[in-house]
Amino acid sequence: MSGGGLFLRAAAAARACRALAAFTTSQRSLRTSPRSRGFAKELFLGTIEKEEVFPFPEVDQEELNEINQFMGPVEKFFTEEVDSRKIDQEGEIPKETLEKLKSLGLFGMQVPEEYGGLGLSNTMYARLGEITALDASITVTLAAHQSIGLKGIIIAGSEEQKTKYLPRLASGEHIAAFCLTEPASGSDAASIRTRATLSEDKKHYILNGSKIWITNGGLADIFTVFAKTQIVDSNNLIKDKITAFIVERNFGGVTNGKPEDKLGIRGSNTCEVHFENTKVPVENVLGEVGGGFKVAMNILNSGRFSMGSSVAGMLKKLIEMTAEYACTRKQFNKNLSEFGLIQEKFALMAQKAYVMESMAYLTAGLLDRPGLPDCSVEAAIVKVFSSEAAWQCVSEALQILGGLGYMRDYPYERLLRDARILLIFEGTNEILRMYIALTGLQHAGHILTSRINEIKRGNVSTIVETVGRRLRDSLSRTVDLGLTGKLGVVHPSLEDSANKLEENVYYFGRTVETLLLRFGKTIVEEQMVMKRVANILINLYSMTAVLSRASRSIRIGLRNHDHEVLLANIFCVEAYHQNLFTLSQLDKYSPENLDEKIKKVAQQVLEKRTYICAHPLDRTS
Repeated sequence: MSGGGLFLRAAAAARACRALAAFTTSQRSLRTSPRSRGFAKELFLGTIEKEEVFPFPEVDQEELNEINQFMGPVEKFFTEEVDSRKIDQEGEIPKETLEKLKSLGLFGMQVPEEYGGLGLSNTMYARLGEITALDASITVTLAAHQSIGLKGIIIAGSEEQKTKYLPRLASGEHIAAFCLTEPASGSDAASIRTRATLSEDKKHYILNGSKIWITNGGLADIFTVFAKTQIVDSNNLIKDKITAFIVERNFGGVTNGKPEDKLGIRGSNTCEVHFENTKVPVENVLGEVGGGFKVAMNILNSGRFSMGSSVAGMLKKLIEMTAEYACTRKQFNKNLSEFGLIQEKFALMAQKAYVMESMAYLTAGLLDRPGLPDCSVEAAIVKVFSSEAAWQCVSEALQILGGLGYMRDYPYERLLRDARILLIFEGTNEILRMYIALTGLQHAGHILTSRINEIKRGNVSTIVETVGRRLRDSLSRTVDLGLTGKLGVVHPSLEDSANKLEENVYYFGRTVETLLLRFGKTIVEEQMVMKRVANILINLYSMTAVLSRASRSIRIGLRNHDHEVLLANIFCVEAYHQNLFTLSQLDKYSPENLDEKIKKVAQQVLEKRTYICAHPLDRTS
């Protein structure tokens, strides 16, 4: 094992000792802490649970020292030994590179120490993710192994399953894959056709079916597989339900196709995986029979936040490389860096990196708290924002570089190709926007149900209260949600931005109530409405994250905190105005809302399945 790997394991052992010393306290905390309702969900009610996100999460000095020491050997390896161009061109990660990743402990980053892993906190995992992101193919390989491939065993596995499988998965002796997607089911996971039938002796399930686009599919020894099984419900009716299974390649009947020829992340192994009469012992059911859909969603929800730190790591390196070019390339007797439109691009890249980094580490800090934090909406927000910002920023970097950025001799076009998948996998951004909006609206609906019903029934006092509140709102009432002032949590240099956030949050809450009253349960069919709701929430959480982080940086005197204030204020002003416009579009009679016209155009195009306008050179005679 390498020196870096030894250090990582020694540090893990030290953490285990500290954890043992605090075992009794932490267990008591875990048992008694109420399940958090989730910061982002509360924004749908027009409230800011400031104690959840202020001050910005910190790690203690001992853990910080560990993180910094972890970084050394990992960064050295990625900088000196990983040949990303070769990986991209040859379409695979060399065996010696995979072996070094294993020796560094990177296949067991989040596997608990008692099962041979490093047991990293979410914060430490995010920090290491910044370095592993220097090669997208390696990032995806590691993430498919532990963020989804083996994660089900950690969160839903029995003690016997954990003891049997996790040690060899943590060491990298075995590699894991997550098998959900099928030819007929992409985002609609519930429509899978792979089937597992209980054998007559009830000792095995016989698994048959095919999965597509499985990362690590050709490398994996252990698969988390989702299949339809028959169950008898409480009414004694036989129904098909999804069940999760731990499947070993050596069970037999497991084959894979050739690696897919992909646009980007070309070094990661992606292929079809087939199961033909594969005998899976009943003890390899993961979670409950029929509970597989919940297992799948919990796995996917738990890992999305780390995309923020990974993309931020990539963007920071991209800014470094692009800035060097812009400051030395001359055009019209001036450096590119002196032109305003080029400067604008660098400000955009710095701002996006700062926002996603702030959200990723805020979410990691929330997840690391004791109890049962519900951060699924926050994690989805981080994924959507980070993936779209990555695509935008890499595109802007190519624009700065001009023709040079388009050439394969340089890494920029590879970064562009690699970035495109981010908007698709781990839940498409369209699906995640629906998830963000629907989850929050359901939360608000549950709490506001009685009030909404009273309005619908014509309860006079409730109606008068509602009308009075809307009248005060129309007179531009001052919103104070406690972020500023004597007891405020935001630094005074960010006060104007905090006030903008408070105003946005308050009117978002009022708008949510109006939407629930207007649409009721049918709002699930209003995808353009839900997209706007999600976009507002993404901005609100982003604004919160940068204000919390920048306030902490000022108060403890971090270097360049004035730069953070600039970035935070710029972002908050832009997000505030975006939110105002989007809120106006959610009004029933808004002239800014073009939904019906957009739908009409789409219907006419799709009906003919072509562009239907006459050619501009056509004549009528």
